[in-house]
Amino acid sequence: MKLKKIFKSMIIAVAFMLTITAPVQSNAFATAVEKTSAADPDKNAEMLARITQRVTEIQSMDKTNLTSDEKRALRKELKGMYKNVAPLDQKVYLSVGAIIIIILVLILILK
Repeated sequence: MKLKKIFKSMIIAVAFMLTITAPVQSNAFATAVEKTSAADPDKNAEMLARITQRVTEIQSMDKTNLTSDEKRALRKELKGMYKNVAPLDQKVYLSVGAIIIIILVLILILK
């Protein structure tokens, strides 16, 4: 009985902490999404098409005749293009701890 009380109080404490921290995190995520989606989608698609075309050109190049400086410049160009495309990626990542907490909360709610 005592273990059950401790477990319930622990779950309540975790749920309370989540209610405090979740709105702060979701607000930051919402502003980040608004900044990226505020840009014109047509511009993003156009930029993505240009980058894809340039990457294809670089992949099809014969790099055996290039000097080390030219190869370095190509690597820097590819890294720069990757940095431009990375913010367009809108994925949500969940940690194992977050999944466990969600499952525990669902168990308590549905019980």
